[in-house]
Amino acid sequence: MTDTTMPQTTHDRLMLRLEVEEFLIEEAAILDEWRLDDWIALFTDDATYVVPSTDLAGGDPARDLTLIDDDRLRLEWRVKRLKSRHAHREYPWSRTRRLVTNVRVLRAEDDELDITASILVHRFRHGRQDHFVARYLMTLVRTEDGLRIRRRRAEIDQERLSPNGALSMIL
Repeated sequence: MTDTTMPQTTHDRLMLRLEVEEFLIEEAAILDEWRLDDWIALFTDDATYVVPSTDLAGGDPARDLTLIDDDRLRLEWRVKRLKSRHAHREYPWSRTRRLVTNVRVLRAEDDELDITASILVHRFRHGRQDHFVARYLMTLVRTEDGLRIRRRRAEIDQERLSPNGALSMIL
C-alpha cells in the first residue's frame, strides 16, 4: 500500500486481512516444522520480539519484567541455541501445533501494518501436553521479499506458566 489510510472498500479490507492471515499461517507452519532459520528470515533488521510477564500483559520492557525482550541479534542467538544441544528443554525439540485466528488489521499506513491475532499453541513433549493461549500484536512491513515482522509481541493469557513452568519454545 502506498497511501496512508486503511482500504475503504470491503473487498480491499478483506484482501488485506487475507494477505496477513496467509503470512501468519505460514509463520505458524514454519515454527511447527522447526524451520528456525526460515523464521528468522521473516524479521527485519530492526525487529523486536517481546513476551511480557504473565502478570502484566501490557508491560513495557523498558521498565517492567518481561519473559523475552529480544532485538534481531538476540533472536538470532536464541535460534542458534534452540538448534543446538545446549537448549536442554528443547532437545529434542517439542512438537507443536499452532492455531491462528481472529486476525485483524488495526492500521495500514504506507508500507506498515499493525495487526493483532489470537493464537493457541499446543506443545507435546515427554508425554505431556501444554497449551499456551496468547495474543499477537505485530507490526508488519512490506518489503521486496514480501511481508516482514518489525515488531512482534506475544501476550500470554494464562496467569502462570505451570504446569510446564517455563517458556522454552518460541511462542
